[in-house]
Amino acid sequence: MSKALFAIFGNPVSHSKSPLMHNLSFQGLGFDGCYTRYLLEDGSKLKETFFTLGLKGINITVPHKEYAYNACDILDPFAKKVGAVNTIVEKEGKLYGYNTDAPGFLKAISEFENVKTVLFLGAGGTAKSTSVILKEAGYDVTIINRSENRLTYFKDEGFKTYTFDTFISDISLSQTYDLIINMTSAGLEDDSLPAPSEILEQVIPAAKACVDVIYGKETPFLKLARTHNKLTKDGSDMLLYQGIIACEYFTDHAYTFGNIKMYMKKAFIL
Repeated sequence: MSKALFAIFGNPVSHSKSPLMHNLSFQGLGFDGCYTRYLLEDGSKLKETFFTLGLKGINITVPHKEYAYNACDILDPFAKKVGAVNTIVEKEGKLYGYNTDAPGFLKAISEFENVKTVLFLGAGGTAKSTSVILKEAGYDVTIINRSENRLTYFKDEGFKTYTFDTFISDISLSQTYDLIINMTSAGLEDDSLPAPSEILEQVIPAAKACVDVIYGKETPFLKLARTHNKLTKDGSDMLLYQGIIACEYFTDHAYTFGNIKMYMKKAFIL
């Protein structure tokens, strides 16, 4: 039996830690697989490229997640509900689509105790899937975003939403959030904050913890949270946990979450 081939599709993709994560897992578990990265410039060719390369499964990162969703023959119920796919597995010539971002995110923040209310800073694609799974898990989620148009999806799903301007004008001193999460790329390559400092200085002091989906660096948002002595977490655990769940699909659930984690977490200390 030939080695099973896997990859991550994205643009850019050279920075991705996924190949290291999955290859460490395959090696440690004794699974006959190899994982690489592929710079996919044209998302409309995702399905064609998948089969041309002879792959068994892929992860998908920006900007191709919408193409990934449309490329699937069969969608997992949750992926279909949130309209987002980041993991695809081939089974008997058909592509099965899953979303591992949201359950990975849920597992990462569940480590914070006594959290009920959550504030999302930003309303992008990741926020869509994670807001739904948090809501289903019993969290009370509010979303704020710079512009109004991106909030339509969340309004339709019954979430409380604000633009920066309406949040500033409507916020009351009694309105607090247990967990503040930066869902944007603000601070990834510069010193920008994900929301006006007027908002952050209002909500951070009353929060129990602050989380950033960016991994591998202390962003300006997390630095600000630390000045208020808040618990902080970057996106490393979310990346790790979604990767473990993806690996479970890649290996057809032959290994437990704990078994995979034992090897995959080494990618974050190498």
